[in-house]
Amino acid sequence: MRPVLEILIPDGFDLWRVAERQRFDFLPLSGELSPAEVGAAVASIAGWNDADADDGLPPRPADPLASFLHGLLNLDDLFVAGGLQVTDTSTGVTFQPGCCDGLEDWRDWHRLADGGSLLGFGHYPVSPMAERFGRTVRLTVDGEQSDSPVIELSVGELLGLLDVVERHLAEFLALATDWIPRHLTGHRGPVTAALARALDLPAPAAGPQP
Repeated sequence: MRPVLEILIPDGFDLWRVAERQRFDFLPLSGELSPAEVGAAVASIAGWNDADADDGLPPRPADPLASFLHGLLNLDDLFVAGGLQVTDTSTGVTFQPGCCDGLEDWRDWHRLADGGSLLGFGHYPVSPMAERFGRTVRLTVDGEQSDSPVIELSVGELLGLLDVVERHLAEFLALATDWIPRHLTGHRGPVTAALARALDLPAPAAGPQP
């Protein structure tokens, strides 16, 4: 199980260096990313939250960097397309995030483990879902198919995997916290806090503002 971010970088983006990634591909988030991959992740998270006055926000700033970060820094509810990707290494079956999935809701998996109801992550044509049956969690790759591949694991295994997911997200946030002052001068505090909120993680301790 790993947290993955769906890539969304505007064409011709040149505000900072980003790794070349196909739009809508999944980028696994962890502490192993290169600086250019961190740049691609930050650009994608900001891109998914691009918004303006029509969304009830203040007018968009004229400065290109402040304009691009406007939604990320001002929206109350942030969206991070992607989710948790799960691979059964014994069968090769992979459970992918769906179109309605987002990393901002990754803690919903804990509620499922605690006895919560079905989690649905998409709709036609592909509807991944997760359900709990007693002490077993079943991940259905596509609920639209009666013969869909599934992955089954125990509640205990799921909780252990979620601990790993949280560690990967925290390590990514630590990388981003170091990356931000080198590339987003004057925005360290607000962008770091926004990323932490978007990933439902505690904000890192504030250091001196560069």
